[in-house]
Amino acid sequence: MKKMLLLVFICTGLNASPQKLSATEKKILDAVNKQLPQTFKTLEEIVNINSGTMNVAGVRASGEILRTAFEKIGFVAEWIKMPDSIKTAGHLVATKKGGKGKKILMLAHLDTVFEPDMPSNPFRIINDSTATGQGILDDKGGAVLVLAALEAMHQAGALKDANITVYLTGDEEIGGMPSVVTRADVIEKAKQHDVALSFEGGQINKVTTTRRGADNWRLFVYGKQAHSSGVFSEKAGFGAIYEAVRIVDSFRTGLSAIPYLTFNPGVFAGGTTVIDSVDNVKVYGKDNIIASKTTVMGDVRFLGEKQRAEVRTLMKNIVMNNNLTGTSAEIVFNDGIPSMGPKEGNKKLFLEINKVNADMGLGAVLENDPMERGAGDISFIADYIPCIDGLGPSGTGSHAPGETMNTKQYPLLIQRAAVFIYRLGIKKDL
Repeated sequence: MKKMLLLVFICTGLNASPQKLSATEKKILDAVNKQLPQTFKTLEEIVNINSGTMNVAGVRASGEILRTAFEKIGFVAEWIKMPDSIKTAGHLVATKKGGKGKKILMLAHLDTVFEPDMPSNPFRIINDSTATGQGILDDKGGAVLVLAALEAMHQAGALKDANITVYLTGDEEIGGMPSVVTRADVIEKAKQHDVALSFEGGQINKVTTTRRGADNWRLFVYGKQAHSSGVFSEKAGFGAIYEAVRIVDSFRTGLSAIPYLTFNPGVFAGGTTVIDSVDNVKVYGKDNIIASKTTVMGDVRFLGEKQRAEVRTLMKNIVMNNNLTGTSAEIVFNDGIPSMGPKEGNKKLFLEINKVNADMGLGAVLENDPMERGAGDISFIADYIPCIDGLGPSGTGSHAPGETMNTKQYPLLIQRAAVFIYRLGIKKDL
């Protein structure tokens, strides 16, 4: 009973101040409010299905609920399957072809970081402005927000001429690796659309026009194995660990002041033997033996392809030059998620969402600092069409136990998304 009373409270009195909205747009807002009980019911149902990335059945089950709902409002939905070797659920794609309006690609993801062997956190309403549950913020709330916005447009008669593709990925939380396989389809679809909107977590007064990319690197350092009594000598040298420390600290002192650039050595292993595989390292050694090998694993985050190339050159120069006596080193970079760099088209979308906010009486919108966000699916298509991100639910604790969503702002974000999509669809130019 308490839960139902809170839901009733949440679902009443939620209109924005639509002074400057058209008659159709006002109908869209009303439709969002009327369907809020069903929206929260769908959200609860999906949150209570574990859909950790590697839980293929759970990701599929979540997607099937949304698939049925999209088909009810005129979308054609299908699963884009991945090769068996990748062992993920694939992606749910729902498409609606309409008139001559803009072709809009909408992104969210079905998977979460919470695998079945982790403690569960079912959907629960905490108070009149907060709900919790695994993935409610990142990004089940985003996927349901997309559905709710399109359902409201359908009820208001604003969807019939729309050209929209909804792309719900099933492996975002592991970066969609290998991306050459897992993101090939969405990249091709992006090339056939005019704009892309991503519904990762956001705020009413902030959106994302740039996101940093993320690559992995491995540093391999070699020294001479010898008795520790001879360390620092010309014959024995400094050993692999000292050289690795020199290199990593040179990264810190030489590169840490570069705007938007971060690099993190997450694993540091040195000794007489280092055995490394894709995601772990085993090391053997003794305190009286000079280390002959050190492996350091880390990531580097960057803004724009220019910075990506420049930092690789700078890091390679540090690795290859001024090596300590008796040592040598090499560094290998692995492409990860590209950057969503600053683009004129993204800025135009930002101005459009600002106008929607103003017309709904929601206040001005600011651009997120790229340092505040990690990498995301939108980055894979950012070089091809104008993009904007951070249109999803607001909340706290993403990726953490007790992840929450702001239920007071959620209806307003659905309304804003629906009006934004509607306006983009009928607009000739950005």
